[in-house]
Amino acid sequence: MSRASSTRRIVIEVPEGLQVPSSELEERIRIELALRLYEKGIASLGQARRIAGLSKWDFLELLAKEGISLHYDEKELREDLEVAKKLAGKKT
Repeated sequence: MSRASSTRRIVIEVPEGLQVPSSELEERIRIELALRLYEKGIASLGQARRIAGLSKWDFLELLAKEGISLHYDEKELREDLEVAKKLAGKKT
């Protein structure tokens, strides 16, 4: 099994009385954790969106809504440009 696809389960204790309905608590904590880990550079976009349980596009929208910048470097730009060139060269 590759390291990227393995997961680990943790348990977090939270105090009673948080201003989040108990039915939304787990999802809210997962999303908040994912946002902060991504923001701090601890988790990649893919890792963070999986923690949040969101699609790539939903997570990107959430980052924009929260004012969190994308971590996008030159290497990723080159890779994206190569993919775009390949796609542009394909005939449908």
